[in-house]
Amino acid sequence: MINGILPKSVAETAAINPPEVGTPVFLVLSEGVNLRSRLESVDGPAFTVAAPLEIAGPALLEQGHRFDVFWAPPRTRVVLPSQLVGMSERAPLRWTLVPTATARIDNRRRFVRGGAGAAVRLDAEVSGQPTEGVLLDISEGGVRCWIDEPMSLSRGDRIRATVCLGTSEAQLSCTVHTVRRAPYGDPGQHLILTFDAREDVAQMIRHYILAWEIGERRERELCTP
Repeated sequence: MINGILPKSVAETAAINPPEVGTPVFLVLSEGVNLRSRLESVDGPAFTVAAPLEIAGPALLEQGHRFDVFWAPPRTRVVLPSQLVGMSERAPLRWTLVPTATARIDNRRRFVRGGAGAAVRLDAEVSGQPTEGVLLDISEGGVRCWIDEPMSLSRGDRIRATVCLGTSEAQLSCTVHTVRRAPYGDPGQHLILTFDAREDVAQMIRHYILAWEIGERRERELCTP
């Protein structure tokens, strides 16, 4: 139990470990768009998470917005319906949330994100030259990438993304969800694109994320004294 967030009965019947501070969590802001975050602190029923970089500037969400938060113990996922009740105004940026319902075990497929550094090619339906970018992460329903040359894109625009996933290539017909200026003074933009993947493409993405997670885990183990 994390100070009242995860009821004891759920933890016992699911035989899982509740998340500790520092655990990666995912914020399900809309279908196909979930952003990686991290549990920062717990204070009674309230808890704070790191504000996603994609929307850490001028807020796209208002206090009172409701969405699911989930984390992924081995072989399952725990979903916690939550409500945004506070946003910090200074760095490090944090969101304060409170649960709106009991945490539940959810074994349905969720769009877990992962991967970084792969090449991305973007072809907008509007006229213009293709743009090369870098993958920040990808899921079965969305891709987040960085481009150093801004594109004239708006929410709802259609764009084609070709993403190099190891030895394979995923060609995705996407809709622009978010266009943000790159953080930390970097040039260009961060883009969040959503798509409906065929099962063969979704499987390719799952395999890529799994391989990436294994590589990340091995690197952390090597760096641990």
